[in-house]
Amino acid sequence: PRNPYPGAPASYPSVPSQIFDNPEIFSKLGTDALFFIFYYSQGTYQQYLAAKELKKQSWRYHKKYMTWFQRHEEPKVTTDEYEQGTYVYFDYETGWCQRLKADFRFEYSFLEDSLS
Repeated sequence: PRNPYPGAPASYPSVPSQIFDNPEIFSKLGTDALFFIFYYSQGTYQQYLAAKELKKQSWRYHKKYMTWFQRHEEPKVTTDEYEQGTYVYFDYETGWCQRLKADFRFEYSFLEDSLS
């Protein structure tokens, strides 16, 4: 771990299990676990795998707000630059939960789309 806690018992694991190097494991995890891995394993292969699985589940990462959005319904407006409608987003800052955002304009320029 990056910041090991000095009071943790020596019998506790000190490195992540190698099972988390297997991409297939990520398809079995719930969204809360995927969000946790994404936000708390920054810069790791596991963060990449969590992001890839979230994307498979129709979540999209917004680069400006640095959080994940998913359509709640089909957009009310769609243009070449954005779509607007109601979205579910993951609130990692104040509630660690999913919230609804009505009438949200998702500008495609803020869409992280580099994962394959």
